[in-house]
Amino acid sequence: MKRIFVLLCGAALIGACSREPETLKVPSAGHAGVASDLADPRAVGSTGKATDYREVTIPAGTVLPVTLETSVGSDISRVEQPVHGALRRAVTIGGVEVLPAGTAISGHVTAARRPGKVKGRGMVAMRFNQLDTPGEGTTRISTATVSRVAPATKEKDTLQIIAPAAGGAVVGRLVGGKSGAAKGAVIGGAAGTGYVLSTRGKEVRLGSGARLAVRLTAPVTFRVPNRK
Repeated sequence: MKRIFVLLCGAALIGACSREPETLKVPSAGHAGVASDLADPRAVGSTGKATDYREVTIPAGTVLPVTLETSVGSDISRVEQPVHGALRRAVTIGGVEVLPAGTAISGHVTAARRPGKVKGRGMVAMRFNQLDTPGEGTTRISTATVSRVAPATKEKDTLQIIAPAAGGAVVGRLVGGKSGAAKGAVIGGAAGTGYVLSTRGKEVRLGSGARLAVRLTAPVTFRVPNRK
């Protein structure tokens, strides 16, 4: 019995030693190529074609042609109030279109001052600090302040004082001669002065559709696709 058991064990050992060792499977060249393509950052989509970009800088001092889309004014605007607009035409650098027409631009009101009753003129100012470019999202920009001031009313105010004075002088002369003319002029002039002092100067407004020239104060760089 022991002899049979020993023979069986020996046969099992011989069979185990005679088996061929298993080999590690290595991906073929074709599979390796697929993995390489997937890892390649230039591969885009299923076509395998790469999209090339280049960086183009718009230099400081460039003027952006902007059409205002928000109404602003010395009497209707407040500091920090949002202001929106759009590029009237494309911006090109070296023959390359960097910003297409219609690109959104936004900023805020930096000052709004109503005219005084005695002196001062209506004024409104704004600054743009953001571009929303297609495919690039939001880009911060630095620009010069754009401001508008109401026209002066000094000559008009003078006429409004002189006219009542002259009228008063005429009426006074008819009623009381030379002394009446002097008194009438004083009374008329006082009335004209009172009117001027109680009336504000002109307000200034820029409605939607107003054209602005917005100057960049710092360069800004964009990624632009190469067009072949």
